[in-house]
Amino acid sequence: MADRYKCFAELAANERLGIDYRICVEDRGAPLVVFAPHGGWIEPNTSEIAEAVAGLDFSFYAFEGLENRPHTDLHITSHRFDEPTAIDIVGRCHYAVAIHGRKDNGDESVWLGGRDAELHDAIGSSLREAGFDADFNQRLPGTELTNICNRTLSRKGVQLELPRSLRRKLARDTSLRETFCEAVRSGLPST
Repeated sequence: MADRYKCFAELAANERLGIDYRICVEDRGAPLVVFAPHGGWIEPNTSEIAEAVAGLDFSFYAFEGLENRPHTDLHITSHRFDEPTAIDIVGRCHYAVAIHGRKDNGDESVWLGGRDAELHDAIGSSLREAGFDADFNQRLPGTELTNICNRTLSRKGVQLELPRSLRRKLARDTSLRETFCEAVRSGLPST
């Protein structure tokens, strides 16, 4: 199914800020931002995971659907995601890590994508050391220059696609979520 909206301007003209969607930002002036462009009900639990990975050290951004509606209602695909606050905060950072959700396909592997191969390899290695499966994302590689994760100062970033079953486990199990977030953070550059 295709997204209802091709860009943020279309979405904003037809949906209500604070009722249908919200934008959450913690700009810490860090060189790295962790964000969920499809948070809230769009791809459940991605906002919470992104915020936990960001912690108090990194900047955080989330675009969240506020009602349980079809996925495509508020989803703007990553290479078209142009919400101005996201463009601004990502564009001022050297590094970006996007947390996405994907459908279950029988495994709980985190799919690694984006143009920053060195960074997604480091995160993947750290996740595997912590006991999580992580593989390069063949289906949704996230390598378009216009992908929101690649709109950094370096023109590259990382996207992590988490299956729904893993997101649910991370939401329910605080200890597992902490282990996951620490593993992702261990793969990030020391800034």
